[in-house]
Amino acid sequence: MLRIIGGELKGRKLHTLPGLATRPTANRTREAIFNILGVEAGGTHVLDLFAGSGAFGIEALSRGAAAALFIETGREALAVLARNIHVCGLAERASVIRWNVARNLDCLRRREPLFRLIFLDPPYHQGLVAPALAHLHAAWCMAQGARLIVEHGTQDPLPELRDAYVLEDQRRYGKTLVSFLSYVI
Repeated sequence: MLRIIGGELKGRKLHTLPGLATRPTANRTREAIFNILGVEAGGTHVLDLFAGSGAFGIEALSRGAAAALFIETGREALAVLARNIHVCGLAERASVIRWNVARNLDCLRRREPLFRLIFLDPPYHQGLVAPALAHLHAAWCMAQGARLIVEHGTQDPLPELRDAYVLEDQRRYGKTLVSFLSYVI
């Protein structure tokens, strides 16, 4: 069972998709990520790509983020995400877009206000991290110095980072790597 780890919604249960179609981030891994981020979520505009249940964005909202935008493509995942947003009472600070991140992120093109905290948790072994990072950069939707948290499998290394991103830290949690990037444009 997924739970909110900290903030105003601490302890609140989140619904997930049944079966193995999605891979929700374990509570302990999410807790470790937010411990590293500290108070960085406070007052920011958050983007949760490949949102699934919405656990990352909802956790950020619980910890004081101003707003969160969730992007997901699966119908069933969107239904679970909408339910979690509703149950947590976050409808005024949360928005959802159904979009295929693998194709582009034109839905975010020059969106204001710019995102300062971005979570990417794509399905493993599908090569989606590189296109997602490229599409984010092309959309000009991130503030300079924005922080990106990329969850990926140990068999899915980060692509070569070019001028737009700098790898600040990387942690391993079992078969999962969490890479902390900074947007430097």
